Amino acid sequence: MSEPHPRRAAVTGIGVVAPNGTSTESFWKSTQEGLSVLDRITREGCGHLPLRVAGEVRGFAADTAVEERILVQTDRFTHYALAAADAALEDARLGRADTDQDPFSVGVVTAAGSGGGEFGQRELEQLWGKGSRYVGPYQSIAWFYAASTGQISIRRGCKGPCSVVAADEAGGLDALAHAARAVKRGTDVLVAGATEAPLAPYSMVCQLGYEELSTEADPDRAYRPFTDAACGFVPAEGGGMLVVEDEDTARRRGARVRAVIAGHAATFTGASRWEESRQGLARAIAGALQDAGCAPGEVDAVFADALGVPAADRAEALAIADALGAHGARIPVTAPKTGIGRGFCAASVLDTAAAVLAMEHGLIPPTPNVFDVSHDLDLVTVRARPAELRTVLVLSRGLMGSNSALVLRRAADGEA
Repeated sequence: MSEPHPRRAAVTGIGVVAPNGTSTESFWKSTQEGLSVLDRITREGCGHLPLRVAGEVRGFAADTAVEERILVQTDRFTHYALAAADAALEDARLGRADTDQDPFSVGVVTAAGSGGGEFGQRELEQLWGKGSRYVGPYQSIAWFYAASTGQISIRRGCKGPCSVVAADEAGGLDALAHAARAVKRGTDVLVAGATEAPLAPYSMVCQLGYEELSTEADPDRAYRPFTDAACGFVPAEGGGMLVVEDEDTARRRGARVRAVIAGHAATFTGASRWEESRQGLARAIAGALQDAGCAPGEVDAVFADALGVPAADRAEALAIADALGAHGARIPVTAPKTGIGRGFCAASVLDTAAAVLAMEHGLIPPTPNVFDVSHDLDLVTVRARPAELRTVLVLSRGLMGSNSALVLRRAADGEA
């Protein structure tokens, strides 16, 4: 009797709410065209702050995406998560877990760095200005970084493994990897990803302690990693959710398998110790490749972390070379986030969504606003590059020292 082959974690649904598009289709169109939407921050109460440029989500109507009863008890970052989760599940052709499936076979895992700062600020202003009687009961949950996992699981009837990953900005990749491991252990479906809403005044003031943050006022110059003009990163809001599903289960129900999460590894090297992140990131890449059973020469493209800090950019370029050897100097590298901002935990999830779409379309998207590369990288700039993509590496680092690498494989039609 033959042994059953191991379960594989497949991506079957993508949902995106991003500065360059509030649907997966509009996000990919803007991403492949290299469109930059970075602009001066327009949020009320932010005009006097030294942070001038960000990636704002425009054209998102929360009141049409989220029911009123949920809207009033949740923050903007959860509105994005709910909308992206709905889109991902629709893309995967999955309905409510408690009516269409075994609800205990469907879980949720998210990551978030900034939490519900806008909601929290509003309630604290009520407390200080009017008194405790004017603070609503939802203050206790809406700000919490676990709010999105809770609200998605309740709204969609998910009673399987539900969790939150707290792992610095690399938490977005780690959440996807956590979902993949849960699928391999026996859970059928995970809704996984990250969204952020860090552009409220309170949240922005909290970010001002990051030395890596760009305070450049010109949107075209504010975020230029891997160049001599690098002056830090630009923050962004929004994010994405993916449906991660057992591949065999997906194929049996006729779902489209968009990619396979083949490998992951993570390390830690300490806050803002960018020179040391070279070794940590290289170890994460090597570990992810080993987990995937993938040789360095099989990697067709890299979606870079691209912090925009000279020491960090140098460390990343060297880490790619260390881990991929001679192949690392020839492999195409891209950082489409330079056109929308680096959305903390959500940044790597959007990179993962873009990587899946890049494999499907045979196009490596460009790195907006970046022209004169000062590192030994084959950085894709100006326009998308046609390429046969079967294996893609996505990288992420956090300001507190986390390093994470994820390997995606394209799943051929009918592949067992």
